[in-house]
Amino acid sequence: MKFRDFSVTIVSSLLLTPVLFFCLQVTGAQVLQSGSYRIQSDSINFGGGLSTSTSYKVESTGGEIATGDATSTSYSLKAGYQQMVNNFISMTAPGNVTMTPSIGGVTGGTANGSTTVTIITDSPAGYVLSISASQSPAMTKGGDSIADYVPGGDPDFNFTTIAGDSNFGYSPFGVDVAQRFVTDGISLCNGSEYPMILKCWDGLDTVLEPIAQASSANTPNGTMTTINFRVGVGSSVAQAPGTYTATTTLTALSL
Repeated sequence: MKFRDFSVTIVSSLLLTPVLFFCLQVTGAQVLQSGSYRIQSDSINFGGGLSTSTSYKVESTGGEIATGDATSTSYSLKAGYQQMVNNFISMTAPGNVTMTPSIGGVTGGTANGSTTVTIITDSPAGYVLSISASQSPAMTKGGDSIADYVPGGDPDFNFTTIAGDSNFGYSPFGVDVAQRFVTDGISLCNGSEYPMILKCWDGLDTVLEPIAQASSANTPNGTMTTINFRVGVGSSVAQAPGTYTATTTLTALSL
């Protein structure tokens, strides 16, 4: 499986090898940093600061001159500390993943793979990490395909493939996983206890689906999320041989 494209290879011996690929965007800047801190923008002034109430929050400065927005036909300038304030977010690049083992097209079986990304943001409101596929079903080879996993409402606690089906699903794991991937600690998802690795399986969609979210900044170390993938081919499915590919995108946004 590769992140950016997911493909499955079924050769003449009727073997199925999934691969998945991912797309990534990384943005960020800071003027000063060390091993423990980052200062994105600074200011020399005589007053101001953070003021809060039950309903509002105000960040102010005093003593700066010539501040504000200025534009021309060629440039856009944001002058002053408050004008420069914006949120930083970055995401490590997910690696290409080859799912193993190959799946026999006659006997069926399962193949697994995973990738890990780390999100870093200084946004006080946190971030959201989402996943989407470029097409539906996500994994195809010409006119052949492997169906996207369809859970029974909430994500399925266990990945299930019956004899007459083939399907492709994913399960995220980490401290920030979205609520629907949190278990009850026993046998259900969308619970209130804790996430469990290789539990709570869902299928990809062309619409962005949140898989991890935090409500505060996590600089400087960030937070890691692992996305596990699985292909299941039932024992009575005549899956055509060849390489099946799915293109998948991870999107991280600061809140």
